[in-house]
Amino acid sequence: MIDHSKLSQKYGGNAPRYTSFPTAPHFNASVTEDVYRTWLSGVGAGEPTSLYLHVPFCHQLCWYCGCNTRATQSYRPVAQYLEALIKEFTSVKDAMTERPVIKAVHWGGGTPTIVTGGDFLDAMNKLRGVFDLAPDAQIAVEIDPRSMTESKAELLACAGVTRASLGVQEFAEHVQSAINRRQSHQQVARTVAMLRAAGVKSISFDLMYGLPKQTVADVEKTAALTAELRPERVSVFGYAHVPWMKSHQRLIDEATLPGERERLQQSIAAARVLKQAGYDAIGLDHFALPNDSLSVLAKSGGLRRNFQGYSDDPANTLIGFGASAIGSFPQGYVQNITDTRDYLAAIKDGRLPIARGIATSDEDRLRRDIIERLMCDYSTDLGAVCRKHGASPGLFTDERNRLEEFAKDGLVAVEGDVIKIPGEFRPYVRSICAVFDNYLKTGKARHSRVI
Repeated sequence: MIDHSKLSQKYGGNAPRYTSFPTAPHFNASVTEDVYRTWLSGVGAGEPTSLYLHVPFCHQLCWYCGCNTRATQSYRPVAQYLEALIKEFTSVKDAMTERPVIKAVHWGGGTPTIVTGGDFLDAMNKLRGVFDLAPDAQIAVEIDPRSMTESKAELLACAGVTRASLGVQEFAEHVQSAINRRQSHQQVARTVAMLRAAGVKSISFDLMYGLPKQTVADVEKTAALTAELRPERVSVFGYAHVPWMKSHQRLIDEATLPGERERLQQSIAAARVLKQAGYDAIGLDHFALPNDSLSVLAKSGGLRRNFQGYSDDPANTLIGFGASAIGSFPQGYVQNITDTRDYLAAIKDGRLPIARGIATSDEDRLRRDIIERLMCDYSTDLGAVCRKHGASPGLFTDERNRLEEFAKDGLVAVEGDVIKIPGEFRPYVRSICAVFDNYLKTGKARHSRVI
């Protein structure tokens, strides 16, 4: 029997989530507005491209949240921000010499549905007037079930929304109180019914483990109730307690947080319940019904990983809009100004609101491919990836030596150039990926716990 208590002490430290590589803490001011304009001008005609739109507002701040957002009871700042966001559409389009085809749009936050249904529909119409959205474009929006109405659900569907992601986290009331997010199972079930009735084809739930006062039994019950509502996708994220980054997390009593052993038990319990209910496990923390595109791609080796986690989006270009939004290009990453007031000022001045980024090197792209395949497939062929990038596998001699310790404990199996992570050790995949992260040596960032 595996002694996860010893393994978690040895390998369950801090590591990035690897939704990008290099990771965001290593972005810097070297990527300027001029650099961004150059990258935008290089996007080809008809090139599949995705858009991310960030709305940094909520009606109420949840204490666990790690996103760039703030609470507001007034709609005025939301309306002003939306106006600036629409202006950014045009500014980005004007910097492009060709017209790509938009295959996916993701509204994130914050709470994008803090925007009124009518304003959301207007923003989507204006987006379509600026960019060429493919007829089959996937349009996703993150939703707070507490504020959903039938009319808003209908307007979202009218705007073309194909997937709604509901922030559920946990159904146990004592946990909801501890994270300042009270919402009933009835509210969530009613929101699902309204979205289905309006014609939104795909629903996803975001759940969490490792929350204050949360138990294994709580996680099991929430997973079971989730499965009964039958969302097409479920994400089960481990709560990242990073009060040095998010000061409002100091409102959570650290003494009530589960330890590493219980966090692992909660993660395993959620996975067990969902798999017994017919969901396929996708990567580290996603689940999907067998006919969902995530499941299909996971089986075929085509799964991707980006800032939304595991993804079926094949586009190599992602353009970010709004405060703190991150874009991804073949040349590197860019991130918008985080502070909302500074973002609004930049848009008012007619500037692209870029704050920082990083240009990726050939070695960065090589290491990114290795890490992505480990995160998505739990295996990678170093020789094949190196040949694809015109590099020698000898580049990773040090990494191979470091993996020997992992192999002794059974966390990896290395056969020639092929590295595989056995199923029972997959919770440690981020620690294994960190072996290939040459940026960690700089010690610039603090990261969340692996488990």
